[in-house]
Amino acid sequence: MGYIIYGIPNCDTVKKTLDWLKKKGIAYEFHDYKKKGIDQARLSAWSKQVGWETILNRKGTTWRDLDETVKASITNETKAIALLAKNTSIIKRPVVEKGDKVVAVGFDEAVYEKVLKKINPNH
Repeated sequence: MGYIIYGIPNCDTVKKTLDWLKKKGIAYEFHDYKKKGIDQARLSAWSKQVGWETILNRKGTTWRDLDETVKASITNETKAIALLAKNTSIIKRPVVEKGDKVVAVGFDEAVYEKVLKKINPNH
């Protein structure tokens, strides 16, 4: 089973990730949130693995543009997942999954090298 890259195609960080994977010759499937959405069960599974705070992108424009009352209301996993499912642009991108395990969130070449060596020793 290969990697699944979750994100949106016009995101610069997603583009960097896809370019990096192509350069390394690593097969992947791309899951476009804008076309396919994301279900709460998957978000919940990610949250249990890496924490909802990691998945919630508080640095992006979409978060910054939210009403302050909405931002203040996101105080736990349940509320965060509901917001993330409704507004996928607030999910930190990309989320990289292998099997049902999150192996990386965001793009960090050093992390990718380390993760791939662990999962794919030939790379």
